[in-house]
Amino acid sequence: MKVLSIFGTRPEAVKMAPVVAELRKHPTVESRVLVTAQHRDMLDQVLDLFDIRPDHDLNIMQADQSPTEVAAEVLLRLQPVLRDERPDWVLVQGDTTTAMAAALGAFYERVKVGHVEAGLRTHDRQNPFPEEVNRVLADQLADLCFAPTETARRALLKENVPAERIHVTGNTVIDALRTIVARAPEHANGRRALVPPGKRLVLVTAHRRENFGEPLANICAALREIAARPDVYLIYPVHPNPNVRGPVYAALDGLPNVSLLPPLDYLEFASLMSRAHLILTDSGGIQEEAPGLGVPVLVMRAVTERPEAVEAGTARLVGTASRTIVAEASRLLDDPAAHAAMARAVNPFGDGRAAERIVSILLKQ
Repeated sequence: MKVLSIFGTRPEAVKMAPVVAELRKHPTVESRVLVTAQHRDMLDQVLDLFDIRPDHDLNIMQADQSPTEVAAEVLLRLQPVLRDERPDWVLVQGDTTTAMAAALGAFYERVKVGHVEAGLRTHDRQNPFPEEVNRVLADQLADLCFAPTETARRALLKENVPAERIHVTGNTVIDALRTIVARAPEHANGRRALVPPGKRLVLVTAHRRENFGEPLANICAALREIAARPDVYLIYPVHPNPNVRGPVYAALDGLPNVSLLPPLDYLEFASLMSRAHLILTDSGGIQEEAPGLGVPVLVMRAVTERPEAVEAGTARLVGTASRTIVAEASRLLDDPAAHAAMARAVNPFGDGRAAERIVSILLKQ
């Protein structure tokens, strides 16, 4: 059996790395890897970290490219690879435009598709944009949907995905995180040194397309107010997209108690997550990762496709209104009981064996 795993961004690579590693264990599997390199530098860091050497690199990275441009490039450049490789399965992950376009390209070439992290839904086509629709389309195209949770499985059933195509496996990010956390303590000493003694680390990420413009400005205003506290220190690795980097640096650069950093490699970031008192994010994956480390997460979005985290109490939706972000962050900084309740909640996203289950299912097809 030949399996072609396709991904293009750092989060995709982190979540696919355990699957690639598991495929390597089986002599009956010819495992191939294709990257689209939608975010070159951040992707390469993860490839090195997990010792993945792509067999194909489409290298589609362009400054400030649109989802349409990404989809078109993936479709055009993937077709000859599929015709040459003729894999039995294409594996895609998550909700990126790479995942959606690769699933569509495989379907056009009559190659079976497995979708890792299927079934996550906000039921709002505009939030996250375009990720919600990307994931729905990939699920409809997939021959196998690897749902991380029972909630995701139910969402797929409601959309008439046949039950025999759906398998609940857990989320592969927990597999990756368990591998990395053991290595993280020896790393990121320089980043930890940024935090002055007596201050608590508040780790920030914000880069979602639906938060461009006024929402991001509101987020930055909230961060300015939080950073004015004498007992905290904010570290914000800033996404290189000019719609993020420009406004963030204009609003926050040079402030006391704030360090704006370039994107960090995954090992550094995992180390900082494990030491954070609180994380403010609009990311999807961090909603899964931080609970595994006992760190409360405030999600700066209107909706989340990971309601399990909110229901379990590990994450809280706070939107992008400055007043709400400041109030919720202050509550967790000022009320030890509120912080402890979130930090001790059980992570609902798996036991670290998702990749093993996914490969076992593929081998039975």
